[in-house]
Amino acid sequence: MQDLLRKLGLESQNPGVFNGAWMGSDARLESISPVDGKPIAAVVQATPEEYEKTITAAQKAFEEWRVVPAPKRGDLVRRLGNALREHKRDLGALVTLEMGKIRAEGEGEVQEMIDICDFACGLSRQLYGLSMHSERPGHRMYEQWHPLGVVGVISAFNFPVAVWSWNSALSAVCGNATVWKPSSKTPLTAVAVTKIAERVCRESGVNPAIFSLIIGKGSTIGEMFIADRRVPLMSATGSCRMGYRIGEVVGKRLGRTILELGGNNAIIVTPEADLDLAVRAILFGAVGTAGQRCTSTRRIIVHERVRQELTERLIAGYRQVKIGNPMAEGTLMGPLIDGEAVGAMMAAIEKLKSEGGRVLCGGEKLSGEAYPGGCYVTPCIAEAKNEYEIVQEETFAPILYIIPYGKAGASSTKSQASGLEALDEAIRLHNDVPQGLSSAIFTRNLLEAERFLSAVGSDCGIANVNIGTSGAEIGGAFGGEKETGGGREAGSDSWKAYMRRQTNTINYTTELPLAQGIKFGG
Repeated sequence: MQDLLRKLGLESQNPGVFNGAWMGSDARLESISPVDGKPIAAVVQATPEEYEKTITAAQKAFEEWRVVPAPKRGDLVRRLGNALREHKRDLGALVTLEMGKIRAEGEGEVQEMIDICDFACGLSRQLYGLSMHSERPGHRMYEQWHPLGVVGVISAFNFPVAVWSWNSALSAVCGNATVWKPSSKTPLTAVAVTKIAERVCRESGVNPAIFSLIIGKGSTIGEMFIADRRVPLMSATGSCRMGYRIGEVVGKRLGRTILELGGNNAIIVTPEADLDLAVRAILFGAVGTAGQRCTSTRRIIVHERVRQELTERLIAGYRQVKIGNPMAEGTLMGPLIDGEAVGAMMAAIEKLKSEGGRVLCGGEKLSGEAYPGGCYVTPCIAEAKNEYEIVQEETFAPILYIIPYGKAGASSTKSQASGLEALDEAIRLHNDVPQGLSSAIFTRNLLEAERFLSAVGSDCGIANVNIGTSGAEIGGAFGGEKETGGGREAGSDSWKAYMRRQTNTINYTTELPLAQGIKFGG
């Protein structure tokens, strides 16, 4: 472990603030690994005075950075991506050590960072505005996009580095500076990434405060951050409860937000589904990252005709999931992030039972030498009803609810109209939760697939056919609706959120006609 920390420029105690210089003089924050319950290293958090220095430095860096041509900004992000390639294995290992996801997922998260840097580099030559025809003769009208300012990024523990890159890579090519407040549960990965970004900036002759870092208490530094009028855009990933608070505070100052909040993601499995495909997708979606992804599969809405077979196959699959040290080869599920998360999972299972649900497998805490630290559990499958209070909530743990729809006697010889009527019932159940992030349907029926993707289908920001809810690519805009927050990050035209739009009209005549044919004066 010490060798890994050394390779990433980390020590036993690290300053938790970067604004062109490293500092930190408030309370010490120790990072505890969920893998074995032992401390990894510590960071020293920010004081309010150090927060002020960081915002001031980021503002200055923005003023310099915004006049750099966008393709040159893209070249810096390209270099950042190359530096991340060099450190992919080590940084992925630190993600695993500090967060608990398996090695393949840890390295996969770093690959997401590399991919978004590649995407942003290309984007730097495509920050297009439109040219519009003016109704006034001798006039040209168009729009252009300008850098916005200092962008705030608040990230969650489950993707301790990727979320920063989704925001900061796009923000940087758009001409902004970024101030990052990471989760207090995963501070070391944030320090390691910021050190990589600092080195790239210094080698490129760029003010490194365009990638600033502030690790501090939510009750002080966090509240200062979201209330700061010098931060026009706040991008935050976390719980719905956190999102309500950030939305309220930032909204009061008429700032912008990109909110990526809770998910209660469901997969509809129809009688027309390829069950082999569905089982594999559900296993990864529900068990991957120990159910701690915002896109984790939490509900299976399955037709009664295939419910029993699907459930049996899922239970058999769950019993083959190797649980243990996520650093070890062959492990498919590591620990939850901490004891609080384990407690929340156990409380959710008890709540489920009290509401009438039934556990079909899993849901136990694991102990013994193979499971040190107290954060290991077995993934749970349970029978439930969609209206249960616990099912309406997002429990950030590997609990999968089986919810039936349709009639067991329905057969494939039934009319298409009857089949779509049953699907409408499934879609109603699917949409009847407060969250709206990711969704999927498994069917080989074109009519069912297209209905699910239509305006009367899934109400989520992501809707898939014959793939699971988890594992979004960076080329598409990522985000959801309802209590998920409505924000979008990563691909497509999400870059527009990080810039300010300006409409321009040029009069190249000696006349001054008014729009809408208005005559004013003589």
